[in-house]
Amino acid sequence: MAKNSTINPYTNQDITDYDLHNDKQVKQMLNEAHNVFESWKLESIEKRVKLLDNLADTLYQNLEEYSQLMTNEMGKPIVESRAEIEKCIFLCDFYRKNAERFLSDDIIETDANESFISYDPLGVILAVMPWNYPFWQVMRFAIPTLTAGNTALLKHASNVTGCALIIQDIFEKSGYPKGCFQTLVVGHDQIESIIKNDIVKAVSLTGSEAAGKKVAEIAGKHLKKTVLELGGNNACLVLKDADLSKHLDTMVKARMQNTGQSCIAAKRFVVVEAIYDEFLEQFTNKIKKLKIGDPTDDGTQISVLARKDLADTLKSQVDKSVERGAKLHYGYSTDKAYFEPTILTEVTSNMPVFYEETFGPVAAIIKVENENEAYQMASDSRFGLGTMVFTKDTKKAVKRISEIEDGAFFINELVKSDPRLPFGGTKYSGYGRELSKEGILEFVNKKTIYINK
Repeated sequence: MAKNSTINPYTNQDITDYDLHNDKQVKQMLNEAHNVFESWKLESIEKRVKLLDNLADTLYQNLEEYSQLMTNEMGKPIVESRAEIEKCIFLCDFYRKNAERFLSDDIIETDANESFISYDPLGVILAVMPWNYPFWQVMRFAIPTLTAGNTALLKHASNVTGCALIIQDIFEKSGYPKGCFQTLVVGHDQIESIIKNDIVKAVSLTGSEAAGKKVAEIAGKHLKKTVLELGGNNACLVLKDADLSKHLDTMVKARMQNTGQSCIAAKRFVVVEAIYDEFLEQFTNKIKKLKIGDPTDDGTQISVLARKDLADTLKSQVDKSVERGAKLHYGYSTDKAYFEPTILTEVTSNMPVFYEETFGPVAAIIKVENENEAYQMASDSRFGLGTMVFTKDTKKAVKRISEIEDGAFFINELVKSDPRLPFGGTKYSGYGRELSKEGILEFVNKKTIYINK
């Protein structure tokens, strides 16, 4: 039987071997998801919302266990793993308070005696999810999707299979019907047949640009909706009036959080020359002070990447950029899955660290003459996930919002996901939205009801 193994990237020790689900098992799981949907869709919204309290309690009661599992499987510093579980609890609370309102019928005045929009669930939704936020990425899909009345199948990244299976257990422990949320332990070669299956009505994918294109292609052939949250190459604009004393820690966190493994991280720092030297000196000093070490240590801020091949890819991007003229200002030491926080200067648009997504603790610094050039540089990307700008003149920044095509524009704050706000990108960063009202309405049939007496 085919197997999948998880490995601790910090110790390089095997954790657990898992048997992959074969085609017969997958078929059974698909049928179960469909059968459960037939009754789950008829449950009242009140009952579905009430289960969110149970879900939050399960997460809270087992916070340390889940955090340790996450850290062991993908190397996230333990304090960030705990914060991730806490954010999932906040997500439960948000939809507990708002889902019923989001899903209630919208009354529309027309020539009819009565007309309204009804929000009906679609059916079985497949999620293909990444390893970098093993709980959060799944929960921000699953909670609104299930609360809307759908059932869900998860194909998680293979290196966090333990997290994937425990998430199914969490839903079942919290009182969701068995089969309402299921984890498929399958290989990439099985995904196409799953998407093709008539039982699957739509697909949500968070992952790479290449994976998104492939899934969209398959789903498109079968006229199935997709929501894609793909890569990002976010710019962080540091204008000449930026308050470094107030916001520098935020800028460092914007690049180094989760050891730099975030689609919405600040990857390109576009700095106006009037403040460039001051920024570079202070930014470098902050990077040097980051505590590097064992991810299970409460004090660790930076640890290993999730896999050695990810460190190898990042090294190649840095090397090619240096060959094209970038200067290695700080860092660059590597060891297996470890990649030292690194700063590159004199970065230009022909370098991989500028035009590709760098998934790790590498900051590309670009000097520009003025504010106008900074905004132009920010938009010089095929990605469109988010942009952040640091300036004291927030009114002026607001006037330039329309110049940024991205899915998010944050002023004096790092780009982040928040349950209260829609999250998603444009261009090669994907389409569709998660979270907020927009997220819970992605996988529903917006049905027009027209009644004459």
